[in-house]
Amino acid sequence: MAEDIEHRYWYNLNTGEVEQGFQSPSVDRVGPFDTREEAGRALEILRANSAKWAEEEAAED
Repeated sequence: MAEDIEHRYWYNLNTGEVEQGFQSPSVDRVGPFDTREEAGRALEILRANSAKWAEEEAAED
């Protein structure tokens, strides 16, 4: 199954809005996310991933 990335959801860091597809420049958006709800929680998801990666990196040292 081919991934239709153009029609997935993105979070616009500039406006705080959820967008479907490539509506804004790539520098302003994060994603893609599978659902509008997931994209709406983008900042929460990014913080959680960042904390997890920091813990993994610290454990490797």
